[in-house]
Amino acid sequence: MSDSAASHLVDLRDLRLDTAQALITQSGAGLVPSLEGEEPVRYLQGLIDGLCELSLKDPLTGLANRRHFRAVLEREIDRVTRSGEAALLLMLDIDHFKKVNDTYGHLAGDVVLQSVARTLSACVRPMDTLARYGGEEFAVVLPACQAGFGRMVAERIRRAVANTPVQVSPSIELNVTVSIGGAFAMQWIRSTTLLWTDRADQQLYEAKAAGRNRVSIEEQPDSTVTAEEKSLLFGPLYNPSGWGDLPPVDPAGSAY
Repeated sequence: MSDSAASHLVDLRDLRLDTAQALITQSGAGLVPSLEGEEPVRYLQGLIDGLCELSLKDPLTGLANRRHFRAVLEREIDRVTRSGEAALLLMLDIDHFKKVNDTYGHLAGDVVLQSVARTLSACVRPMDTLARYGGEEFAVVLPACQAGFGRMVAERIRRAVANTPVQVSPSIELNVTVSIGGAFAMQWIRSTTLLWTDRADQQLYEAKAAGRNRVSIEEQPDSTVTAEEKSLLFGPLYNPSGWGDLPPVDPAGSAY
């Protein structure tokens, strides 16, 4: 190794990495080995991987946080735009959660959030993304969820939460419910994460306005193009039964 290359190497002992290692160890994200007896590259990579995992998780529930949720939503919009497959976004809100905090304290509220998070985790598929959206609100991204199954999935989640009492203290057990709103992605059309979330949020508002502990799913939008619309797009050359009436094209690409 040349002297110039060696001069750019960093001794990890000169870096202040104790706080990063402590954060990862305390979070349970994985024990980072000590630098002593460990290859420096593997040690540093372990720290980086652990910190990346921490940055994408909600510390209270262990679910994906909003940053991770937004990234997944962007990828799902891209997939639906290219493939036309169905995808459903559910927004969930714990009913009367403020009353729990006001009556039993914020520690009890944390217990409720953790319990609901565990129940939701048991209701989703490995391919789904469950996130704590903020406060008492959660979100689920469900790829490849057909319109006919959307309400069934949401109802199963609602019932699971309602049927799972939460023990907030040795003598206090609470019955918790959630309201759920859902919206399907626009197939073949590039939307935005904000528009998709707003549509699901609107359905959540309707579920709460209807009395809470309810599900409201927006009808899957029809983004197909009709024959009449195609005719307007392509003009008189378009034939709804096919393209047989168009002038033939020679191999070189020019019309006869």
